[in-house]
Amino acid sequence: MVDGDTLMLQMSGWARELGFSQIGVSGVDLSAVEPDFLDWLAKGYHGDLDYMHKHGTKRMRPAELIAGTLSVITVRMNYLPRDVPDDWQAQELARLTRPGEGVVSLYARGRDYHKVLRGRLQKLCDRIAEAIGPFGHRAFCDSAPVLEKALAARSGQGWQGKHSLILSRDAGSAFFLGEIYVDFALEETAPVTDHCGTCTACIDVCPTQAIVATGVVDARRCISYLTIENKGAIAEDLRAQMGNHVYGCDDCQTICPWNKYAQESEVADFDERAGLVGQPLVDLLAWDEATFLKRTEGGPIRRINHERWLRNVAVALGNALRVASGDEAEAIRAALRARLAHPSALVREHVVWALMQTP
Repeated sequence: MVDGDTLMLQMSGWARELGFSQIGVSGVDLSAVEPDFLDWLAKGYHGDLDYMHKHGTKRMRPAELIAGTLSVITVRMNYLPRDVPDDWQAQELARLTRPGEGVVSLYARGRDYHKVLRGRLQKLCDRIAEAIGPFGHRAFCDSAPVLEKALAARSGQGWQGKHSLILSRDAGSAFFLGEIYVDFALEETAPVTDHCGTCTACIDVCPTQAIVATGVVDARRCISYLTIENKGAIAEDLRAQMGNHVYGCDDCQTICPWNKYAQESEVADFDERAGLVGQPLVDLLAWDEATFLKRTEGGPIRRINHERWLRNVAVALGNALRVASGDEAEAIRAALRARLAHPSALVREHVVWALMQTP
């Protein structure tokens, strides 16, 4: 028998030692959110994310994904760099006003969070096993058919905001989520209430109007999807709205009032790496594949290849060219022309489009 109260106290301590900011427990009955998820799929809002539906009901029913699962332990890990300034939101918003500078999402400026969280989740599992003996489990971090936001909300990690992300009153939304499916029952931690109120800042700020309803995102319009998950050409009608984003987009989080409470990470892995922040787009387009691989080694940007990196930067340069003049405009054109003969048709298409942009 597992003494749930004692184990929860122990797990909370172990989690903090491992850099997690909060731990919770969810049950496995997610039937309340199943209709909304199926509706989201039916409307095609998942775009080309075929993995969102190929596992059938396993995503919504933890015990079908991992037989014998009785509870889900959930965790949060803050990801703001340890030296982030107090006015980080204002600084990130200011980047969007400098069209010649490439913007990489905050979470992607350090080490790949999948690797960081998976390793620490396994250490947490090891500590649990030392306390209670061997047990059936499986740890996840954005790596399997898991409805992690529903599990996080149900276990009290926060509420699902209008931008669909989990929000906490004491941590905003600048954190990663992880889960451990276990084969023993624990008492669920209580969910928290919604505190978005009448605020629509995230909906209003979205450059591509991807937030189509409260808590519902059409991935096909989301800049994060377009620059990361999308493997082909970016829809022409969305390119001009992407601004200077080259990997991901934080706009809906950066504008959120609750993120004034976002916490710095205790984990050095999420510190910003040199060469990814505040860089001129013309320099980013000049990266050859070897440079791309070196600069992104061990980081989440490796999820896209060099070809898609150049695609993204080309679009951003086209948007910069539209508002540039004089020597700046000529430097942008020169950088783009240097890529006109790239062997990839995907890169060439976006370079040609970028060169056609005029003030």
